[in-house]
Amino acid sequence: MQILLLIIGFVIIIKASDFLVDASSALALKLRVPKMLIALTIAAFGTCAPEIAISFQSVGSGNGEIAFANVVGSCVVNVLLIIGLASFIRPIKVKHATIKKELPILVIITSVFAVLMLDSIFNPYTSDTFSRSDGIILLLLFGLFVVYLIQMLFKRSDYSEEEIEKIKYSSWVAIIIIVVSIILIVYSSDLIVESAKEIATRLHISEKLITMFAIVIGTSLPEMVMTITSAKKGEFDIAIGNIIGTNIFNISIVLGLPVIIYGNVLLTGFGIVDIIAVFLSSALLFLFARSEKTIDKKEAIVMLVIFAIYYVFLLVEGY
Repeated sequence: MQILLLIIGFVIIIKASDFLVDASSALALKLRVPKMLIALTIAAFGTCAPEIAISFQSVGSGNGEIAFANVVGSCVVNVLLIIGLASFIRPIKVKHATIKKELPILVIITSVFAVLMLDSIFNPYTSDTFSRSDGIILLLLFGLFVVYLIQMLFKRSDYSEEEIEKIKYSSWVAIIIIVVSIILIVYSSDLIVESAKEIATRLHISEKLITMFAIVIGTSLPEMVMTITSAKKGEFDIAIGNIIGTNIFNISIVLGLPVIIYGNVLLTGFGIVDIIAVFLSSALLFLFARSEKTIDKKEAIVMLVIFAIYYVFLLVEGY
């Protein structure tokens, strides 16, 4: 039964992501706004819904390290694994505006996040703690990101007649499909995670491995399926915009907001390797995107190898 539920979950998430990509593209075309705007907002916020639920639940119950591990892991997985897989399947073309604007915003927010994790480096007599003031800093940075999104909203995009003719849905139908697709994606990802946990438990797989797979990889499934689906369809703005937006949401809102509400999180299980991995993921994405404005298969392999090394390190260290 658990295997059947796992298969059903994957079928739902794949089909829902397919509809979400088409509906997001149609909505952007109908409203004549950049597809990147839809990817950075609706798609990104929708696909990071599992992380939001886990973060508020864990920080609120005093298990803030779970929320922190989930955000750190998701940021690394989203870039090194998901962009790596998507660009290996089909090289992702990155627009000049993305290289000049959206990616630098991601690098800045990720860099500030990494620095905020380094309390003990600046003061050896203090423990690494993610405080309310850290959360406020991230929220302020998110505010600047919102200002940029508002500017994008008033930027009209000139799509070709050929693109307009290919619109599958009206604006209202597209919105309904987007909402239903996001609900199905969240539900199916939860179904997959719970089924995977049950199967792993019955097969006597270690709790550490269950946590690594179910929480970090499991909650990143919506982003993974949507990004790969978008790349295969040639919707590169949606593919890369979804990941940029999701990582910004993860750092600023998914982690920053519950910490502001519930209080400080002591970072006893994190080290310099985790900080390097988080920073390196966004830095590599920016550097690879700048190279001929395409993330090709060779760069995809580099991402996947670095991800594998980091993940093996986590398993060996018992993270």
